[in-house]
Amino acid sequence: MMGAAVGWMWVWPVLIVVGLIILGYVVVRLAQGRQRTSPTGSDHSGSAARRILDERYARGEIDDEEYQRRRDLLP
Repeated sequence: MMGAAVGWMWVWPVLIVVGLIILGYVVVRLAQGRQRTSPTGSDHSGSAARRILDERYARGEIDDEEYQRRRDLLP
């Protein structure tokens, strides 16, 4: 009877290690999710718009005045 219980004693440490790995993964994913949002809770879609605006300005598609006007309109 006691021999059967000793044979399964390795299961608990393995389950604890697997649980800690899963917990660490969840914490990292949640931290990454919070980095994508601003403190007000909105996403960084404004930064994507700013990046596109900067790229268009760098390519010469828009002039200084247009760049400034559009940049001022971004959140």
